[in-house]
Amino acid sequence: MKTIDELLAEGVAGKRIFVRADLNVPLAGTTITDDGRIRAVLPTVKALADAGARVVVASHLGRPKGAPDPAFSLAPAAARLGELLGADVPFATDTVGESARATVAALADGQVAVVENLRFNAGETSKDDAERGAFADQLAALADLYVGDGFGAVHRKHASVYDLPARLPHAAGYLIAKEVAVLKKLTDDLQRPYVVALGGAKVSDKLAVIDQLLGKADRILIGGGMAYTFLKAKGYEIGKSLLQEDQIPAVQEYIERAEKTGVELVLPVDALTATEFPDLETKAPANPTTVAADAIPADRMGLDIGPESCKLYASKLADAATVFWNGPMGVFEHPDYAEGTKAVAQALVESKGFTVVGGGDSAAAVRILGFDETAFGHISTGGGASLEYLEGKTLPGLAALED
Repeated sequence: MKTIDELLAEGVAGKRIFVRADLNVPLAGTTITDDGRIRAVLPTVKALADAGARVVVASHLGRPKGAPDPAFSLAPAAARLGELLGADVPFATDTVGESARATVAALADGQVAVVENLRFNAGETSKDDAERGAFADQLAALADLYVGDGFGAVHRKHASVYDLPARLPHAAGYLIAKEVAVLKKLTDDLQRPYVVALGGAKVSDKLAVIDQLLGKADRILIGGGMAYTFLKAKGYEIGKSLLQEDQIPAVQEYIERAEKTGVELVLPVDALTATEFPDLETKAPANPTTVAADAIPADRMGLDIGPESCKLYASKLADAATVFWNGPMGVFEHPDYAEGTKAVAQALVESKGFTVVGGGDSAAAVRILGFDETAFGHISTGGGASLEYLEGKTLPGLAALED
């Protein structure tokens, strides 16, 4: 895989460089609530611009249906990128149309532009190779070179991620190089004890990675909405808590495998519960009730791990040499249900081991809950990509950057 430093050494002044970034930031209207992914691509963009390249930044945002949708415009991300660079960043109102062509043609050496959401074009996400390839051809016309730095999208076989690098000389940006180096520490160069904390809503999203981790991790902590399917699989009462009933057989198999292989599988011992889901807009007090995790009343739902579980999980993380955390322990967006996620984050901060926050909601939670990002070994920009790498899958966007 060619590095951006090798590309810079060859000279990029005056060349149009297409940077596939991940600017898929959370928005409240047009306000960015977490700019972590924009800041993550800054070293690559800045290095290219400082070397005199004409930088064309492209990304997806959200899941529009292959057509323009103002709710998913990259305009706020382009404005924020300009603020962080301290420079004017022109924004093209389309991706490969008249505005994009004119914007790119007008770039001066060292200038950066952003084109509109790639997913406004059906060819970006098409499963038809010809349609995807045709869109990649249009993107290739905008540039002389390609730099892949959108780690959060490398598990997608999309035109700008997979097909475009085949059409242009290419290299990996600083972010992708860093993410891959970190993931190799979790697979090829593992220090033990290796403890994994998994949360989030759906157990189905994590089954494949649990399957792999049962052969690698020393200890797996389960939290979030997915924990209740595990508790139900053990025969416990979970009330109105989130349940994926069709996943119970698979979960029971994993519980049995963990026992046979000596992997410590840790489940909540108590839960914070409510009769209704909390209001995340007003964040009105929810007055949760703490109950035993094996006896949640029929009229209540678990929305966070309880105080005893917080202590338990912190103790299970304390001696780790390596920690991977993906997924919040509860509905952290509401202050009454944020303590479980805070407890895991704090345990990572206090850890003497190598700690990795696996992107997505976990990365957002770290920032929203006020933790110092530098206190963690690494905060990934790609939750799904990280999980698929740990599952042992070939990621299309990484494969495309190999020479």
